[in-house]
Amino acid sequence: MKYFFSFLWFVILFIQCEMNTDKNQDKTMTEKTENPLLAEKFNTPYESIPFSKIEPGHFKPAIESAMKEAKDEIERIKNNPQEATFENTVEALDYAGLRLQILSRLLSNLNSAETNEAIQQVAQEIFPRLSEFNNEIKQEEKLFERVRYVKEHTDTSRLTEEQKTLLDRTYKSFVRSGALLSPEQKEEFKKIDKRLSELSLKFSKNLLHDTNEYTLHITDRKDLKGLPENVVKAAEEEARKRDKEGWIFTLQYPSYGPFMKYAENRQLREKLYKLYMTRGFHGDEYDNVPVILEMVELRRKKAELLGYDSYADFVLEERMAETPERVISFLDELESYAHPVGEKELQALKTMAGSDGIEKFMPWDKAYYSEKLKQKKLDLDEEKLKPYFLLEKVVDGLFKTVHKLYGLQFVRTDNIDVYHPDVQVYEVRDEDGSFLALLYMDFFPREGKRQGAWMTSFKTQYKKDGKDHRPHISLVMNFTKPTDNTPSLLSFYEVTTLFHEFGHALHGMLSDVTYPSLAGTNVYWDFVELPSQIMENWVYEKEVLDMFAQHYETGEKLPVEYLEKIKQTKQFLEGMATLRQLGFGYLDMAWHYTYPGKINDAEAYEVQAMKKTRLLPHVPNTMMSPGFGHLFAGGYAAGYYSYKWAELLDAHAFSIFRKNGIFDKETARKFRHLLEQGGTRHPMELYKEFAGTEPDIKPLLRRAGFIQ
Repeated sequence: MKYFFSFLWFVILFIQCEMNTDKNQDKTMTEKTENPLLAEKFNTPYESIPFSKIEPGHFKPAIESAMKEAKDEIERIKNNPQEATFENTVEALDYAGLRLQILSRLLSNLNSAETNEAIQQVAQEIFPRLSEFNNEIKQEEKLFERVRYVKEHTDTSRLTEEQKTLLDRTYKSFVRSGALLSPEQKEEFKKIDKRLSELSLKFSKNLLHDTNEYTLHITDRKDLKGLPENVVKAAEEEARKRDKEGWIFTLQYPSYGPFMKYAENRQLREKLYKLYMTRGFHGDEYDNVPVILEMVELRRKKAELLGYDSYADFVLEERMAETPERVISFLDELESYAHPVGEKELQALKTMAGSDGIEKFMPWDKAYYSEKLKQKKLDLDEEKLKPYFLLEKVVDGLFKTVHKLYGLQFVRTDNIDVYHPDVQVYEVRDEDGSFLALLYMDFFPREGKRQGAWMTSFKTQYKKDGKDHRPHISLVMNFTKPTDNTPSLLSFYEVTTLFHEFGHALHGMLSDVTYPSLAGTNVYWDFVELPSQIMENWVYEKEVLDMFAQHYETGEKLPVEYLEKIKQTKQFLEGMATLRQLGFGYLDMAWHYTYPGKINDAEAYEVQAMKKTRLLPHVPNTMMSPGFGHLFAGGYAAGYYSYKWAELLDAHAFSIFRKNGIFDKETARKFRHLLEQGGTRHPMELYKEFAGTEPDIKPLLRRAGFIQ
């Protein structure tokens, strides 16, 4: 009887639908006109995002629509009556949900670069649902059975290397998402992933709140002693923006960093340091410690459900390093070279501070006396360098460098919509003039934009139905914004940061693969930093600096003596810098590998985890972890070691460029091929194809000055 009533209800609905077709079509057309995100594709140049037409309220209905569309695509694959094949199952799956990917990427990118309460609210609601949706797909038994059938019955000799990789990764992605779990375990797995998504967003929101909330307000000019004039002007402008008298220094790095480096007032350095190191650690509603403890426990439970001993074991199965033991061994080897060098460097800083009457050297003294020692030893004041690094000139020099290496051309355009007036857009073309990518560049800090620098994409590259869909790449920075009197002048560190992130952008822009999940930066996490870190090497070359390092007022080229000193900075306090990075790597492993379960004192646990690399005393009631977005909101969990691992790769790779010539066409061609391949092959294969051998640690140790 229930089937009869179901059929009757269907007939009634069908008649109603027929009667209301015209009205519904009109309504749908109206909705699509009012909500640009509901469109199947954007009627814009290169189908770029129509940012100016988008409102926060557009996201939820559009993403819900795209989720339904993706689900329908999955259903068709799952219920295909034909025998499962690579084409109708694995390949079809990789192309499913492309519109959903674009919309979710768009929401994620705006939530990082141009967020507000409305965007955050949508993100908090949508992202857990997306995580749940993804898990539902990966736990679809019927779908997994088709994938498993393809895995077990396909003659892989008839597949391309890229197809073999896609098949292997698709199968593994199901298994690693719980496809082999019991129904009860699958339900628990879904709950864990949904909660982890919620917690990651909460971590970011708390960190952003504290970064914006806490400031250092100075009203007495004498407290500005030692600070460069452009830093003072920026602080004055910040105060004026907040309707305050005097000067305001924030916890955004372009404000925080220079203050810690140049301010002579030690008490104020201490105050600002403690504010920075207590972000997300105030014991209030924005406290991130409970968030962290819940996240690491849930990550461990997730790994154990899947049969792994720890979350690090789970993550590293899909990395070049492969096991936590190998990661720790790698960290230990570097630590053994870096520690004695770091201790000598610290003693030099203590000696200098002692001449100022400081008996106990503290963390808020490190940046200040490092700068003083650099000026004394190298006679290199970064503020004196800044006039030679006008942002516009640096960008032009970067483009020229990339053109000499790979033949790329960059054409500024005003015909592409942007999400903020500060954003610039370039059409990227190959040597033959063919279109390669859109490049968005967003340089300056503002409220609603998280700290740091990163590359991301609005659209990834892939090929389908004979068309090569080219990527839309975004670079986001937090450089000092120009004032009424001073243009944006970069520190040398910021110059290297720009080159670094551009290396990631090249990985995305040069992508030349078939399947979207293997395109661009979709590679093993400990391989993804190679393209970015190798780009930093060119910044130290005279031939490159001559392209852009010119005084913004006089046009004078960077003096030769400055160039030599810049080269010396590569080894300046490198022991301490390496230990700092290794400390973060050990902390990561402590949370995700050796984590013992319930702990009573998170601060004490962190101190113990970083003990091996600590040179300076711990400051009570401060913590790194509650502000460590890389681990708890940025995807680096059990993978922070990858920065140093990539240095191993980049030092060896650049030694090949140096041997053959830094603009050698054949070497650049081979490296471009590595970039184009994305994640289509195992990274060690790609690396050996470029270098002819596995990476050697000696170039890294030599570059750091740890060995001769």
